[in-house]
Amino acid sequence: MASTLFESADVKTARAMFAREADAQALADRLPDLVMEGVKISQTVVHGVHGRRRAGPGETFWQFRQYATGDSLQQIDWRRSASSDHLFIREREWEAAHTVWVWPDISQSMAFRSHLSNTLKMDRSLVLMFAIVEMLVRGGERTAMMGLTNPSSSRKTATRIAEMLAANLKQGGLLKSEPPAQRVSQFSSVVWFSDFLDPIETIAKRVTELAASGSTGHLVQILDPAEETLPYSGRTEFIGVEDGTRWMSDRAESLRDVYRQRLLAHRAALQDLTRKNGWSFLVHHTDRPATEPLLKLIMRLRGEALPQEAGGSKDVTG
Repeated sequence: MASTLFESADVKTARAMFAREADAQALADRLPDLVMEGVKISQTVVHGVHGRRRAGPGETFWQFRQYATGDSLQQIDWRRSASSDHLFIREREWEAAHTVWVWPDISQSMAFRSHLSNTLKMDRSLVLMFAIVEMLVRGGERTAMMGLTNPSSSRKTATRIAEMLAANLKQGGLLKSEPPAQRVSQFSSVVWFSDFLDPIETIAKRVTELAASGSTGHLVQILDPAEETLPYSGRTEFIGVEDGTRWMSDRAESLRDVYRQRLLAHRAALQDLTRKNGWSFLVHHTDRPATEPLLKLIMRLRGEALPQEAGGSKDVTG
């Protein structure tokens, strides 16, 4: 992941953070709380958002309903009907519900927060993942974390992902920025949460591979507000959070315009990448409520058009 820049006043905090927060065991220990936060957030936006789960051809039982004129006699569930004065039809779940694959970036560059935010990028990435999983399974969709779990529409899917993730973290795995080289099925969707500060060529390679399978995708760029504005001045030390590279500036404010231009150019390349592949792109800052990107994202997954909105989550569609 590309270097994240922050002020010398944040360096001490960041160093201690990497020794504690970026440790796989520490992250695994936080997962139960992050799952609960994700579930809580999903409940605040789930009202009025409906899934596509309904009766139709399929193998999975959905519900019983009373027999009506025009129904086939072969659909009658005689065992259920025997316990009542009415005839009941056994309906199966419509199998147009597709699979949504999720991937949260939990690499070292995501274990950062500046003095402008109270939330680690890594934690926000995981909370959004658990929240979107919870909302999707409520709507009857199948979800899975890439390279970790199998698709499921069980209401315990978020918990299962957390359990598998914790087990892998304790074994020293999965602290990666990119999803694994996994082929996803046609007509499925991919939701990737990251700061997307890697070289555009690296990101493009993975997006192109996933899009080639016929899947749709959504990139959610999660940034600390300091990474957006570079709000530092005076003598400032910059450090690469993954390789430890250091560089000292006597007047950090003089870098602001150039930094902002490079950030916007990189973002424009991400937008162009998603547009060419028929994917979408959304920017979210960790000082803003997690409900903002969640609502936009779930509506995109439902195939609904969204208006442009102001705020910490920028609705940038590729």
